[in-house]
Amino acid sequence: MSGHSKWANIKHKKEKSDAQRGKIFTKIGRELAIAVKEGGPNPATNGKLRDVIAKAKANNLPNDNIERSIKKASGELGSINYEDITYEGYGPGGVAIIVETLTENRNRTVADVRHVFDKYGGSMGASGCVSWMFDKKGLIVIEKNDDSDYDELMMQCLDAGAEDIVEQDDVYEVMTAPNDFTAVREALEAAGLPIVSAEVDMIPQNTVALAGEAADSLRTLLEKFDDLDDVQNVYNNADLPDEEE
Repeated sequence: MSGHSKWANIKHKKEKSDAQRGKIFTKIGRELAIAVKEGGPNPATNGKLRDVIAKAKANNLPNDNIERSIKKASGELGSINYEDITYEGYGPGGVAIIVETLTENRNRTVADVRHVFDKYGGSMGASGCVSWMFDKKGLIVIEKNDDSDYDELMMQCLDAGAEDIVEQDDVYEVMTAPNDFTAVREALEAAGLPIVSAEVDMIPQNTVALAGEAADSLRTLLEKFDDLDDVQNVYNNADLPDEEE
């Protein structure tokens, strides 16, 4: 894998989500609903549901909320049928953007996504126009500590079925094939490793360096997507400089 780190982007998202916990809880609730719809309400037999529950707990979603979302999705408390729709396009500087949504009203969602693209310096394209520039991978971020040993951790990860591990400044990024993600995450979790983030992401094959006004414009565009209620994830292939404090 390339040395490009997703961690800076993850940290940016987390810092923002800490101030918008309610919105993050809503998004995870929708992911729980989709997981239940696809594989049933029993985490023991539904690997995707186990993954979303782990993500919910990592984001401090209360157990009562998790159980309520699962019951809603399984029909015990009534449910809304969400569908997942992905939109693609370009941002400032020709950056490739993928917008993943969960919605019960596709007409509203496509209008909102198109509006953000058009108003903030982007353009929405046809399905498949940029997704070929990304690889779908499991990404497990492990926090470094004083006892961290790269060689030992690499062997643990490879034995668990990971494809690669990349050392960054303050974390290790573990890459997996999508189908192996659940097994690898659970193996590393069982080993007691400090997992900061674990999701199946779209990882860019190459990045586009942006700076100055173009970088600021892209950040604004991405923030506007994050503000949309129906948007779950936004991926891009930009290499952005650190924001000034």
